[in-house]
Amino acid sequence: MTTGRLFTRKLDLANGAVDMSHGSGGKAMAQLVRELFAAAFSNPLLDQGNDQAAFDVPAGRMVVTTDGFVVSPLFFPGGDIGALAVHGTVNDVAMAGAKPLYLTAGFILEEGFPLADLQRIVHSMAVAAREAGVSIVTGDTKVVERGKGDGVFITTTGFGVVPPGVAPSGDRARPGDVILVSGTMGDHGVAIMSTRENLSFETAIVSDAASLHGLVAGMVAAVPDVHVLRDPTRGGLATTLNEIAHQSRVGMLLREADIPVRGEVAAACELLGLDPLYVANEGKLIAICAAEDAQRLLDAMRAHPLGRDAAMVGTVHEDPHHFVQMETRFGGKRIVDWLSGEQLPRIC
Repeated sequence: MTTGRLFTRKLDLANGAVDMSHGSGGKAMAQLVRELFAAAFSNPLLDQGNDQAAFDVPAGRMVVTTDGFVVSPLFFPGGDIGALAVHGTVNDVAMAGAKPLYLTAGFILEEGFPLADLQRIVHSMAVAAREAGVSIVTGDTKVVERGKGDGVFITTTGFGVVPPGVAPSGDRARPGDVILVSGTMGDHGVAIMSTRENLSFETAIVSDAASLHGLVAGMVAAVPDVHVLRDPTRGGLATTLNEIAHQSRVGMLLREADIPVRGEVAAACELLGLDPLYVANEGKLIAICAAEDAQRLLDAMRAHPLGRDAAMVGTVHEDPHHFVQMETRFGGKRIVDWLSGEQLPRIC
């Protein structure tokens, strides 16, 4: 994010809009970067004004992840695309048991997008980054013609460090392990869909979007040998567990009665024809650990505000087919298969 020499007149953030000059590499772009992005994300590395960031790395294994955010609508109950971009990237780093350190951010802006909305998104992103204790240290801005985007898309890359002795991975689930979730399923996806469909409920349904690294730190302090950590985003709990089952070459058995789902979310899913097990979450995680560690891990999860509704929801067992099954409330069993297609597009 380099700035160059600027116009003397400040951006009209209240009434202005993005135009093609904001992506041209000239004065208008430098002004947008300085007055909006750099002002919101200011930190010693970004403030150097270079096209890259150089930093020292603490001892441990480096983790890097990248993601793109195209959620529609851009603003939804409980968050917006800016905060979501931070939470989602921080969580992908945290699922390695890592402490997040730095983020990069790329913005694709559509010509005509209101600067007031962009400022709101950038502010939300800056607040989420500060609360997560990470710095946005470099970035990029591009502008596309009107009608060739959808307001704003954000791409991010996150860096973190895993402490020695911590190595969760999707291929480490073992027969006899216990499956835990940190809270209620489906909140984010239903918040997005209810906004799209203009649905209202007696109790507000808001996104669960949150950065989970603090919760993860408490978990790995209590149980350093957590076998698997994963955030069930697109495809929800069901799809994520199928991914893990195939990575680890095991089967899984869930207990429907133990899976936490808010009553209003379950009702909304029934109305919309959705299964909450396949609905996205942006502030929840799945943990798999040895049976002897399960209660200690559950206690550590419930001790954190983002894990107060944590529950043990199933077990891992041998299965050459790598099926995920579920004991229903009525005493039967059913296959919890991969998501076919996409229940909720543009969810993150």
